[in-house]
Amino acid sequence: MHCKAVILAAGKGKRLRSSDNDTVPKVMKQACGRPLIDYVLGSLDWLSPEDIILVVGYGKEQVMEHCRGKGRFVEQKEQLGTGNAVDVCRETLRDHEGPVLVCAGDMPLVTAETYRELLAVHEREQSDCTILSAESADPAGYGRIVRENGSFSAIVEDRDCTPEQRKITEINSGIYVFDAKKLFSALREVTADNMQNEYYLTDVPGIMKRHGQKVSVYKIDDDWQVMGINTYDQLLQVEEVMRDKGLV
Repeated sequence: MHCKAVILAAGKGKRLRSSDNDTVPKVMKQACGRPLIDYVLGSLDWLSPEDIILVVGYGKEQVMEHCRGKGRFVEQKEQLGTGNAVDVCRETLRDHEGPVLVCAGDMPLVTAETYRELLAVHEREQSDCTILSAESADPAGYGRIVRENGSFSAIVEDRDCTPEQRKITEINSGIYVFDAKKLFSALREVTADNMQNEYYLTDVPGIMKRHGQKVSVYKIDDDWQVMGINTYDQLLQVEEVMRDKGLV
């Protein structure tokens, strides 16, 4: 089935800025001498550039110049959260029927094999949404995958977890495959009724489940693949993993 990919690449990366004069957007920050976005595009090189959409925002000129010819660009004019970042692709994907892979431009460790297997699980199980999760020894800071009788129930953000949910070690990676039509239908129901006043993509699987649609989870044991980069220390950790795993 024909797959499209949306790469979220609009963020500022406030905590990664070296000074007030640092205008490098988050996905252009370097790990082992290359921008983070290069690793993500490299793991998606099995898709053609016309099937890749990069959502740009902060420092968009830098990202577009660097990624020219590697995908199409859609601008997120205001930083209104991950749900809004995907929603700005609605018009571009209007005629697409089939799966959409949503991934983060600042997660350089996810392998091509993981992306492809996520898509394969989605198609094999004939799901409407498939979430990439990981088993983590240190889940603090990540959203948790809540299950009932082994099946997906909800994604709960770390700060919203009950003490019981905080013990869950299965974390949400923020990477998904969705049926395109059902994704954009569910996004209409996402509200910004939260602490950040943002539209969260994490709300979408729960909305789809409420509508009786099939939500699956593909869990990997390599939690190093889904390391997020929000701080300089995390960037150093990612570089260490890259060297350990021979990814550079």
